[in-house]
Amino acid sequence: MELTAENFLGNNTGSWYDSCQLCPRNCRAQRTRGPAGFCSEPDRVRAAVACLHFGEEPPITVKNGSGTIFISGCNLGCAFCQNYQISQQRMGSELSRSDFAKVCLALQSAGAENINIVTGSHTIPAIAEGLTEARMRGLTLPICWNSSAYEKVDVLRLLEGLVNIWLPDFKTINPQTSAILFKAEDYPQRAQENILYMVENYPLTYDTARKEERLLQGVIVRHLFLPGHLEDTILTLQWLKEHIDGRAYISLMSQYTPVAFVEEEGKHAQRQQQLAALENRLVSRNEFQDLQDLLEAFDFKYLFYQELVEDTEWLPDFNRIQPFSYELAKPVWHWREGFV
Repeated sequence: MELTAENFLGNNTGSWYDSCQLCPRNCRAQRTRGPAGFCSEPDRVRAAVACLHFGEEPPITVKNGSGTIFISGCNLGCAFCQNYQISQQRMGSELSRSDFAKVCLALQSAGAENINIVTGSHTIPAIAEGLTEARMRGLTLPICWNSSAYEKVDVLRLLEGLVNIWLPDFKTINPQTSAILFKAEDYPQRAQENILYMVENYPLTYDTARKEERLLQGVIVRHLFLPGHLEDTILTLQWLKEHIDGRAYISLMSQYTPVAFVEEEGKHAQRQQQLAALENRLVSRNEFQDLQDLLEAFDFKYLFYQELVEDTEWLPDFNRIQPFSYELAKPVWHWREGFV
């Protein structure tokens, strides 16, 4: 019998992590024996925070906030990652299948508009198993898959019947940029393949019973402008215009923010070498105006964009039960404290 998300329960999901090839890095790490591979994660779900998040795009945030679960670990490892504490420093705790389902159901009870799984690409089989159990125990919310898009289409298919909304990044179309910042020269190709799979299989669908525009199914593609890399953004937007305009939302983000990384000296030196490939600073007002002009020229049918952010105060700290401001999020579960 083919192993799919629909029949995960009762099957050995650990086999996916034995000589792991879940993501394009194909580490072949033995993750069943403990943390291993590029993501440095075992064969189980670990998470850091679950909260109602009010800073996502409007059709996901809606009125009550998106029920975000921040998964520990990452298979991409962006040099500028604002969530580096959980994505690269292994902050978080293990959630059994049952515990993961309880977190989903707690977010539903708190009024979440959806369940938003953040950076789970490296542990898709275990997450699919947890979501299946949550559905069996009464979870009815749409599921949003929030990822870097550095994935394999065949592995994403394990989420069919579970995930309704896709929120992929398209960080850059330039393989030289991705080779330096992500150590993944094939990132642009993989992101394009995955975004096309999502758009072709999940057309935009809304909750017509609600006064607010609430997305039940569909795709929102995010692109973060990297300071000093306007040409990369132009080429990325050109691809999006040609291939998905009118079939998905485009979300242009201008919140690039330098992070004060706290890490050991050797790792920090390596990171700074990577960050030298861009201008590690806030977006300037002139660049923001250039972005506005670009959006006007491309004239996307469905578009979101961020206002210019000129400080670093919003950066999260996942050591805190409330990693964000209370205006931005309401905590429901924390890796050290449990349910709050």
